[in-house]
Amino acid sequence: IASLLESCQQPVSEALAGQLAVYLDLLLKWNARTNLTAIRAPEEIVRRHFADSLFCAGRVAAAARTLLDFGSGGGFPGIPVALARPEIAVTLAESQGKKASFLREAVRSLKIAAEVWPQRVETMAPGRIFDAVTLRAVDGMIEACRAAAERVAPGGQMLIFSTEKLAGEQQGALLELHWAEPERLPHSEQGLLLAGTR
Repeated sequence: IASLLESCQQPVSEALAGQLAVYLDLLLKWNARTNLTAIRAPEEIVRRHFADSLFCAGRVAAAARTLLDFGSGGGFPGIPVALARPEIAVTLAESQGKKASFLREAVRSLKIAAEVWPQRVETMAPGRIFDAVTLRAVDGMIEACRAAAERVAPGGQMLIFSTEKLAGEQQGALLELHWAEPERLPHSEQGLLLAGTR
């Protein structure tokens, strides 16, 4: 796992590689009966999902103490962020019941300081905000971006997994954020990581 993750620009210790191996086993087991990811090959899951998530973990501000993973699905990028940055309290928001059950099992098995929010983010208390908010492969991406932006604390950060085709539209929908130059994701020809600050 560590050698496959060299491109993510985030150091991968032996302990972290071990935790990611446990996560991968769990993901493969659950994916056989619940569609958590369309990618089935373990190496591709590591190269695409894990590397992208750890690349994102390295871009979360050093001062961040809370993070909301909006539409967490199989736990990307939230679980790898929680593993790589244990000082951050991660909230994994996933409204689909089976996926939320998987996230609870992953949090329990990996012993990470993360909360699973098994409902839509819009149902959270209006004042609940986070130092960082992440979005990756969410349905209705533009509407999701707007809903997620409401959860970013003043001075906080929003990290969106995007493509060259969508990046301009997403940034344009969130003019209240100050956008850094998009960064290319590891192993991707089209994938970008957008980072905006409130």
